[in-house]
Amino acid sequence: MNCWHRPQPRSVQNEALVTPYAQSTMSSTDLVPSNGAQALQAQSRSDGRQFLTFRISEEEYGIDILRVQEIRSYEAPTRVANAPAFIKGVVNLRGVIVPILDLRIRLGQASEYNAFTVVIVLNVGGRVVGIVVDSVSDVLALTADEIKPRPEVPAALDARFITGLGKLGERMLILLDIEAMIKSPDLGLVD
Repeated sequence: MNCWHRPQPRSVQNEALVTPYAQSTMSSTDLVPSNGAQALQAQSRSDGRQFLTFRISEEEYGIDILRVQEIRSYEAPTRVANAPAFIKGVVNLRGVIVPILDLRIRLGQASEYNAFTVVIVLNVGGRVVGIVVDSVSDVLALTADEIKPRPEVPAALDARFITGLGKLGERMLILLDIEAMIKSPDLGLVD
């Protein structure tokens, strides 16, 4: 059984307290990756792009991590009169009024709010916008070889908003051009 212990400074007084078992347990320095591992991680980041992945219904999507400002739990926004159904309203985020777009409704999916429902706050075109999704999965680095061209098939989402498909093992991600989507005239969020 492994247990964690706080490393004690070595002195004559506490030398007798250190047992052979305690000396063989893992220290906090054992958790730090070696320089080679850090270099490998940095190289994988520079070879590809990073995507925040999230779920809507049964599908998994990815957006450029550089557009993400923060991830927040869902809170009911203040409704705006005569707004389209997919514009849920606005929230006050530290003094900034942020429109909240329910991406699930925009994609023709049912929107059910639960403990996993989150708002991804994006900074797009100099504007802060929130999108509601079912859940956030993780951040993935994809190399150019793992990104395939978008298929030419009819979809609920306009093909101009899909940059490609990410393939990582058995996982298939629909990679969105979230900036083009938010800036599109049919949303009317960015001038």
